[in-house]
Amino acid sequence: MWERVRVAYAAISLLAVVASVVDAQGVQINFETYKEVEYAGYDGWYNNRAHPEWGIADSPLTRRLPSHYQDGTYEPSGWDRPNPRTLSELTMKGMTGMGSFRNRSALLTFFGQQVVEEILDAQRPGCPREYFNIQIPKGDPEYDPDGRGGREIPLLRSRYDMSITGFSPNFPRQQLNEITAFLDGGLMYGVTKAWADALRLLSSESGKRGRLASCFDQGVAGCVEDVAGSYPAYNTIGLPMANPPPPRDHYLKPSQRFFKLGNPRGNENAFLLTFGVLWFRWHNYLADMIATKQPDWSDERVFNEARKWVIATHQKIVLYDWLPDFLGENRKPEVYKGYSSAVHPGVTHVFQSAAMRWGHTIVPPGVYRRSRVKTDGTCDWRNTTIFTSPHTKGQYFHGVRTCNSYWNSVDPHEEGFEGKVENLDKFDGVEEFLLGLSSQVTEREDNIITEDLRGRVFGPLEFSRRDLMAINIQRGRDHGLPDYNTARVEYGLPRRETFADINPWLFNGTYVAHGPELLANITEFANANNWTTDKCDIWVCGLLETTEAGPGELFGAVIKDQFERIRDGDRFWYENEKNGLFTKGEIEQINNITLFDIIKSITKITDDDMQQNPFIATDSPCFQPKQLSQLDMEPCTPDYVDKTVDFKRETFDYFTGSAASYILTFMALALFIIGCIAVLIYMARDRQKREAAERNRHRKATTAKSSKDGATIFLATEYVGKKEGERSVQVKLGTGKQIKVLNDRGKLLRTIDLRNHNQLVLYVEADQHRTRMAIHVPKEYDLILNFDYTADRDNALMQVEDFLGAVEVGRRRQEMKSKDLMSSIVTKADRQKQLEKFFRIIFAQAFKEEKAREDISAFNSKDAKDVLTCELTRAEFAESLSMKPESLFVEQMFNLVDKDGSGYINFREFLDVIIIFAKGNPDEKAKLMFDMYDVDGDGKLSRDEFKTMLKSMMDMVNTEVEQSQMDMLVDSMMEQGGVKDREQMTQQDFINILGEHKQALSNAALNLGGLPTEKLKSQARRVSEANVLSPGDAARNQTVLKRDNTALRARKTIIRAYQGTDERNGGASKDRPSRKIGEGLKVDTIKVKKYTTNPVMKKFNGFKRYIQNYRLHIFWLTLYTLVTIGIFAERAYYYSVEREHAGLRRIAGYGVTVTRGAASGMMWAYSIILVTMCRNTITHMRETFLHLYIPFDSAIALHKIIAMTALFFTVMHCVGHAINFYHIATQPANDLTCLFRNYFHYSNELPKFHYWCFATTTGMTGVLLFLIVAVMFVFATQYARRYVFKAFWFTHNLYPILYILTVLHGSGNLVQEPFFYYFFLGPAILFTLDKLVSISRKKVEIPVVKVEHLPSNVTTLKFKRPTNFDYKSGQWVRIASAALGDNEYHPFTLTSAPHEDTLSLHIRSVGPWTNNLRKVYDPAKMQPDFGYPKVFVDGPYGEGHQDWYKYPVAVLIGGGIGVTPFAAILKDIVQKSAQGAKFNCKKVYFLWVTRTQKQFEWLTDIIREVEEKDKNDLVSVHIFITQFYQKFDLRTTMLYICERHFQRISGRSLFTGLNSITHFGRPNFESFFDTLQDEHPEVNTFGVFSCGPPPMTYTADKACAAMNKFDGASFIHHFENF
Repeated sequence: MWERVRVAYAAISLLAVVASVVDAQGVQINFETYKEVEYAGYDGWYNNRAHPEWGIADSPLTRRLPSHYQDGTYEPSGWDRPNPRTLSELTMKGMTGMGSFRNRSALLTFFGQQVVEEILDAQRPGCPREYFNIQIPKGDPEYDPDGRGGREIPLLRSRYDMSITGFSPNFPRQQLNEITAFLDGGLMYGVTKAWADALRLLSSESGKRGRLASCFDQGVAGCVEDVAGSYPAYNTIGLPMANPPPPRDHYLKPSQRFFKLGNPRGNENAFLLTFGVLWFRWHNYLADMIATKQPDWSDERVFNEARKWVIATHQKIVLYDWLPDFLGENRKPEVYKGYSSAVHPGVTHVFQSAAMRWGHTIVPPGVYRRSRVKTDGTCDWRNTTIFTSPHTKGQYFHGVRTCNSYWNSVDPHEEGFEGKVENLDKFDGVEEFLLGLSSQVTEREDNIITEDLRGRVFGPLEFSRRDLMAINIQRGRDHGLPDYNTARVEYGLPRRETFADINPWLFNGTYVAHGPELLANITEFANANNWTTDKCDIWVCGLLETTEAGPGELFGAVIKDQFERIRDGDRFWYENEKNGLFTKGEIEQINNITLFDIIKSITKITDDDMQQNPFIATDSPCFQPKQLSQLDMEPCTPDYVDKTVDFKRETFDYFTGSAASYILTFMALALFIIGCIAVLIYMARDRQKREAAERNRHRKATTAKSSKDGATIFLATEYVGKKEGERSVQVKLGTGKQIKVLNDRGKLLRTIDLRNHNQLVLYVEADQHRTRMAIHVPKEYDLILNFDYTADRDNALMQVEDFLGAVEVGRRRQEMKSKDLMSSIVTKADRQKQLEKFFRIIFAQAFKEEKAREDISAFNSKDAKDVLTCELTRAEFAESLSMKPESLFVEQMFNLVDKDGSGYINFREFLDVIIIFAKGNPDEKAKLMFDMYDVDGDGKLSRDEFKTMLKSMMDMVNTEVEQSQMDMLVDSMMEQGGVKDREQMTQQDFINILGEHKQALSNAALNLGGLPTEKLKSQARRVSEANVLSPGDAARNQTVLKRDNTALRARKTIIRAYQGTDERNGGASKDRPSRKIGEGLKVDTIKVKKYTTNPVMKKFNGFKRYIQNYRLHIFWLTLYTLVTIGIFAERAYYYSVEREHAGLRRIAGYGVTVTRGAASGMMWAYSIILVTMCRNTITHMRETFLHLYIPFDSAIALHKIIAMTALFFTVMHCVGHAINFYHIATQPANDLTCLFRNYFHYSNELPKFHYWCFATTTGMTGVLLFLIVAVMFVFATQYARRYVFKAFWFTHNLYPILYILTVLHGSGNLVQEPFFYYFFLGPAILFTLDKLVSISRKKVEIPVVKVEHLPSNVTTLKFKRPTNFDYKSGQWVRIASAALGDNEYHPFTLTSAPHEDTLSLHIRSVGPWTNNLRKVYDPAKMQPDFGYPKVFVDGPYGEGHQDWYKYPVAVLIGGGIGVTPFAAILKDIVQKSAQGAKFNCKKVYFLWVTRTQKQFEWLTDIIREVEEKDKNDLVSVHIFITQFYQKFDLRTTMLYICERHFQRISGRSLFTGLNSITHFGRPNFESFFDTLQDEHPEVNTFGVFSCGPPPMTYTADKACAAMNKFDGASFIHHFENF
């Protein structure tokens, strides 16, 4: 009884439920579930507990058919099938406007699209991009009307599972479905919780719980709050909605115009959007209902309950309402038997790429919109407006055209918003679309596809309209689908052998009129192209199966199978009672809900306005006015109402908008480099100008007081020549009849002797600036002067005229135009050319040199006349001798040569004296010298005249001796000549005084070192060389490398010149034992050596010795080079081979290879260069055993090499990116999003070149890095270090910014994951620790205890030695002054020895900082109460000089201020010798190369101390005075004679007072090194240490290299330049 009561109660309840569902107010649901349940997930995971990955989002499509890839793995199928575009034209082309056989409505068609969007999304292309373009047949009527050919429809291959598929035939490529395969609400809510939350209102307020956000909630005008009429919120937050360019407008629009939907593609067209809004409203309708009935439920639970019901109703309508009408009534799904975990719900490839695309054949060219039924039973059919059809120029149509609504879907809906369109009443766009869709019959079920899809579907900007049918075919091939018959067999269907067998219903013409013609065309094409059903794509032949019932056998089977599996494999299917989602009663309610019920619930549509089954249009209360055809609607752009174009698509150049920024950017970068160089030059010249201004102020202050001798001085700028430019000068008028031209420092540049001139012409500029004048000097070159102002010029002109009048020299002023003045003058350069011809003919005549005769043979008669009439002035004669015009020697020689007393030397007079030096014997040359100083011409020289001769010789080298020494020397020499007691000597007595040295005069010449050009100098030296070589030298040159020819660069000046035994051994002192200076350093005896004359062997020996001497350097440099090449090659190989098919590699080609390889090379170089900057570490390590394996002294050289490597890779990287950026700027935005996934840009933005360059981290930091590198390298040049050291120091200290930007540059992950830190961390940590050591020292202020200002602008600083400051002689420190800025450090070598209590530096003032240092540390200005400003010291640091003691024989060569390291070394030697210390070095040769012995007098004291304390004869010192270039010169021969005499009688040098030998000229290092091997035959390795000007160290290095070409000892050279 109770059972009957329970059944009766259930029946009553069921009737109540059914009654509630169809309530007139809309769907009213009787909710029975109140407990917490497991809601369906968003991404599909764990829907199937046994196989949690089945059907999930982003999972591979399943294969119901075997793959048919060409290679079995990934290459597309269909290689033997016809062109897709050809098949589209052949089988699917036709006129639209034929209605569905079964009156299927357009609503059914577009509902089907939203069903597909719910379960399938495989449209996203793969990454990297793989283009699988469709070839357009030549002459295609729409895409190639001009018959050019070669065009393609762009198509990208689908994204696939790259983790496990696509590698072998066992795992062929499997494309991905980016959404779940289930009907689980992805269409409405998205496939992630985050996306769903972005759609929600997320409010706990009453009436808002559980709702999706609407545009009303955003406050958008025109939006309504009521569910009926509401729209989703706009995408203001930038959800990544699909946003291709609307083909109607052909430009990108912001995605913010779209409504937020769960389906990213839900805004594709207005019809699909209609269903998106429908489900949005349905959710909010249910949420409000649930919230009302459950006021205590949270927003989250209300939302999930509403979502559960939306999903369930959608499932029911799709499977049981839409699918039967879509497939035909005979294909209803099987009865649901419950959930099965064994059923795979995954979407199949054949469903995705072929079967489900059957709906394309029933897509209409447009859609009607209509109103609800009016009271008179009619409806209003809405036309388009300017809002929806802005391109039709006022002509409007009934339907919304499909092809023009792509991605303009919002417009027809917004058209109904209140106030959106002027003079248009508001309406509900969703309502009107639903009514229109339900009343419109869709296109016929046949093979014809509307042009809106077949040729007018949307595409990318570069190809705005594509053929979707050709794409369908190509997509199937992309996915590896097999042929048509294979598919039929796999689905249990019989094969179709011929095309006629496919669908007799279609081809017989009974139902489809064009059927027979279609078959005929297919047959003809098949016969011509060997096309069969076995080569037919599934989509092509499957579509031909279409009948009036719907899809054919194959497609019907595939679709039915797919939806049944989706249902049966879904654990959360609404009918599955075991999931606990719904009670039976609720399930029954769901089964009774139809789409029409939902429509009534969310709109104002009633039963009178729409038929019960909206999928079939037959019972519509307002049936369509006519079947819409493409002819009845607006044309698809780019066609317009009044204009038809040939090409049915538009193109786009992605570089548009980038050209200007691209060009300007790289021009700006190039100009920046030029600007840096310009700034550098400006700063250098500005410094020079400021220094010049300072000098001018000093000069003006000096000249304002006039000259001490009463002469007038004015300042000007002298024009020298076109190449030479101008120079600042002082013009001194007087004393006497002379005009002197001096430089800024008062050094005499030129003297114009007016004694031989009666009149001068003054050229005066009369136009332009009127600041120039010239003094025309006959027989000389003109003095061209320029002034700052006209007044200055006029004042100087007046002074010159007054002076000429005072000295009784005529003057004539001639005013002329600037152009005429410049053409009339004779510049110094012009005069030099004339003198060159003069000397060339002199040498040709005097020495009979053939080469000179060949040169003068080209002279014309005018040239010859100019030479014969040319006369030398006293100044030009002095210049040719490299002497001062006021020199006594010059005066005596000039007076001797000027036989006619004209004050000039003519051609004949000069030739006569040259012939004497060329061919004369010693007696003739001695007579010439005698006559020069026999002033009164009586044939006798007095003792005073002899002294005058010797003093004039010494004056030539700026040498002075004490009077007592001079008297001693003269007495000794006259005693030797036997005239000790006489006051006068005859010519024979003079020859006797020369004695054994007379033969030296046989080699004496008049060296013309001051000749105008290098060519003429070389000519003179060749002639002089012929006279210099002794017979022994000539003999040697026949069998040995002619090293004596180095006299072209420096004359043989070392001991070899001293032929006598006494000279070689030195003179005996009365106070100390006889000491042999350089014993054994002689060459008068030829020894047989292992010298080879074979040039090949010489080169081989040189190469072998070079390898031996520099083996460590070569090893480390080779290792560095190989590592660098390897680092570059690894990345280059990776991006050339391993990433060959990557997107960026395909876009930019080998540009990526170059830039990535260069980037790695840069990372390596910029990192490892830090190691070379670890001065403290290097200094410490060189004292360990590691110095045997690592050349620490070459750290600076390696620093420069690494820097140049870094610069090379930087340039390569930048040039490569210039090319890459161009390629990138020409690519579609979506492709770039794929390549650079970490860079976000809005979908409507086309990233232009300036975006990548300036709006990305990588780009902007790259530009900044370029600027910094440019600045650092420009200001690191030698020019910058010389002239603007402070700028160099500042820019070089930008390296922290460089490294920070480099880290940021890589952190952008533009191309690859950053790995700069792999290279950087180690060197950075080492450098940081090393820097901390330096900083700890720099902070200590050290008092200066003594300062001295020495001659030659040298400042001596002595300061307290810091605690624990240990160093070695030859090391250097960096100092800063508290008075000059504690952050500006400069390096100087210590001149103190390690045993001293204080540290000392000798600093020469050559730049701004050293000049300022000299001013600050001035003993005359020191205040006793305050002392000198304190200094900061960083160091010591090691260098090669400190290793002098490691070699058996060490040669120390110091030049200029470069003697400073050797000062410390010499002190150290003295100290160690005094203590009896033992070290490896047995002999030290110190060669001091100086212009005069006065230049660095302080070193003389150090050398004297060395000589006094060097009891073991360890050190041998040689001093070279380089005032003259050649030893065998008339002027220096007498000096050598004097020096030898004084050495003999006193044991000291006449000129320095030292035991050391003094030489006149530049040292011949090669000759000296050669004799060292004779002196020390047991030594295998000589250490050569040089420091000084680059020319000197280069000559020493060249000499070492020359000696290393022979068998014997090796010469290892260490050098530093200052």
